[in-house]
This record gives sequence, C-alpha cells and structure tokens, in this order.
Amino acid sequence: MRNIIVERLRQTPLEKQKLEIVERKGLGHPDYICDAVMEQISLRLSKEYMEKTGTILHHNVDKSLLVAGQSELRFGGGVVKQPMLFVFGDRATTEFDGIKINVEEIAIKVAKEWFRKNMRFIDPDNHVKYQVELKPGSAGLVDIFKRKGKVLGANDTSAAVGYAPMTRTEKIVLKTEQFLNSKEFKKRHPESGEDIKVMGSRNNNSLNLTISMAFVDRFISSEEDYFEKKAKILDEINKFVGANTDFEKISIQLNTLDARGRGIDGIYVTVLGTSADSGDSGQVGRGNRVNGLIPLNRPFCSEAAAGKNPVSHVGKIYNALTFRVAQHVYEQVPELEEVYIWLLSEIGRPIDQPAIAAAQVVMAENNSLDKVKSRIEAVLEYELENIDKFCMELAQGKIPIC
Repeated sequence: MRNIIVERLRQTPLEKQKLEIVERKGLGHPDYICDAVMEQISLRLSKEYMEKTGTILHHNVDKSLLVAGQSELRFGGGVVKQPMLFVFGDRATTEFDGIKINVEEIAIKVAKEWFRKNMRFIDPDNHVKYQVELKPGSAGLVDIFKRKGKVLGANDTSAAVGYAPMTRTEKIVLKTEQFLNSKEFKKRHPESGEDIKVMGSRNNNSLNLTISMAFVDRFISSEEDYFEKKAKILDEINKFVGANTDFEKISIQLNTLDARGRGIDGIYVTVLGTSADSGDSGQVGRGNRVNGLIPLNRPFCSEAAAGKNPVSHVGKIYNALTFRVAQHVYEQVPELEEVYIWLLSEIGRPIDQPAIAAAQVVMAENNSLDKVKSRIEAVLEYELENIDKFCMELAQGKIPIC
C-alpha cells in the first residue's frame, strides 16, 4: 500500500486572496533558452539511447550557462562583436556494452537546431560558441539503470509540489507571452524580439502587467520610430488582454526603463532579439516552473526539471507529475476549489512508491472531506500505478517542461 495522505486546507483560495504575483519568462529570455535547449538535449539523448541500446541510459544534462556576448547597437541594424558562449554541463552516458554515443556532437547539434527553429536572428554557427562539459555519471547512479523492473529507483531524495487550477492572473500572464511570441504577432511586428518577460500582479480585482520586450534594432530607424512602434504594440497588447480576461481594472506597461531624449541608449533594443547578445546571461533552473510560470504565491520545488532524465530523476518526474495529478483531482472531484499535490522520493526506492504522496485540498463551501477522500486517493493511486507510461510521455517530449 502506498503512503497516501489527504488533508483539508482551511485557507482562502488564491483567486480570492487580495494579492497575487506571477511571472513568465518568454521564449528568448536567456534563462528560458537554457531550460529549453537542455530539455531538448535530454529528449534527443533518450531517443539515441533507445535506438542504440533499447533503453534510456543515465543522463542528467540539467546544468548549463549561456554567457552573454557583446554587440554594438545601431539604428537600422547593429553588429555582434563577441558571440555568446553556451556551456553544457553535468552527466551523460557515452558508452554502453561497447556501443559509443557521441554526446558532445548530439548536444551541439540539438542546440543549433533549437536556435534555428525559435530565434529568427541568431545564426547558431556564428553568434554562439559551444563548450560541452558532459561527463560519465557516478557508478551508483549509473547502476540504477541496470536494475530491471517496471520502473526504476529514484536517483535522488527530493520533493515536488504541483497545484490546480490556475488563477485568472496565471492564465493571462501565460497567454500574453505566448501571444507576443506567436508567429502571427511576429509577422505584424517583426521589430518585436523573442526575449519577453511578463510580470503580473493582482490587487483584488485589478490587474497590472509589466512587460519587458527586446526590440530588434534593424527594424528601428530612430528614437521616434521606436516609440511609435512601441505605442502600436502596447495598444495591441491592451486589446488582447482586455479580450481574454475579465478583471475590473487593467493596467499595462511596456519597457518602463525607456527614457526619451537619450537616443539608442535610452530604449530597449537588441541586435538579435535577446538580451543574451550583450546584456544578460542565462542559467538552467532560473526560469519558469514546469507549468510555464513563476507563481510567487504558490509553494514550488527548487529542482530544475529541464534536462534531467525522464525515467529515474524525480526532480523532473515528480515535478511534472504533481501538476498532472493536481489537475486530474480538480477535474474529477468538483467539490474542491483548490488542490496541491506533494510527492517525496527516497533515493533507490521505486519511483511509483514515493515515501510520501499527499493531497492538500481546499473544499468548496458546504462540502465534507470525508465524502471525497476516497476519490482523491484513487486518482493518486492510478497516476502512480501508471507512472511508467507518464515517464515515456516525458521521454517523447509530449509533456512541456518550461
């Protein structure tokens, strides 16, 4: 029998609290780039291991640093003077039963593919240098992958927490960044770079969004042109947010550091559409949680999910699974207003047998925990019993991580 705990939380659901703060780091943010690229490397390694050895081998490629380059901004188009440096770190199996896997080649190839697909103005051959520091793993952790069974043992003692449902603030912060980085928006506003951050704050029924957007200097002819384009984009953001949420009052600011009269130094422009071309470095684990947000009012796991292996590393598996379980509990038990799911692993213990699996729930008015407890436990039991299928979905990239 699994150790499942169900507890009633006597607290006000976040949606009904006065204060809420939510952040989303977008596609071209240096931290997002690190998470996204390392996750793609894990997915490609998993595929390569399966094809060559019939199983997913030990790897944890969850350490990386994107070191900012140097560029010279100019109206009409600046130049990159020093490329960015992408450092890939931690562990990956390079040989198994005489079969060699070229981890370095895979890592660099995947990174270049990601840049070509997602960043319109980055030439991955000339604008980025690569340093691969992926070494073979420790004997103890590698041995976990040699043990047979439906599921592997956890390769760490770690805890994770997920929740449901999303609040209105969380939904609009996520939707806004996705809208601004959509292909349709970029066609209308090619001057809008991919490096976008949305910070949302709610005070009762009033929403404030502060948006940072890296403009691309080749599409900006002057300071006046910048502010004209910025005003058009801000107007479109206001219309989008107003049409996609129902707050009583909405306030939106864009690039608040801008200062008229200071020329190119007083506005937010980049050469490549990301601050990583000169202003800001990135690192795995400093970006969004696995649901795509940084929700400051919520408890969340400190583990970086991106790049960890999908079959034994609970820092990834439990991180993603807690959100899935929370959503399923919320959907299947309508008597609940809010759900938090906690999973605690113990190193070496099968991942379907967590040391603790817990549900903390906020009941809707006039409902009893006794009436719904067994249904909540059943959802947890089902999801843990089928964790092997969940891990395969992770390995195939069917579950987004950042």
